[in-house]
Amino acid sequence: MFGLSELAVVLIVVIAVIAAKKGPELARSAGKAARILKAERGAMKDAGEPAAPRVIRGEAQTPATPHRPQD
Repeated sequence: MFGLSELAVVLIVVIAVIAAKKGPELARSAGKAARILKAERGAMKDAGEPAAPRVIRGEAQTPATPHRPQD
């Protein structure tokens, strides 16, 4: 009936026809997903940064003492 090479050619033609119809839609969807991913990554990066320590005027801060192991 059909050989492997004929089936491969038919399959390639079918994929090309489907890709021609759905290609722009798939590219648009991929671009939209990439933009959403980039925005979410930026939001997570901003949320992950610790807040700067606040110093209230008039309050003294005690300096940290270094830890020395016992010999």
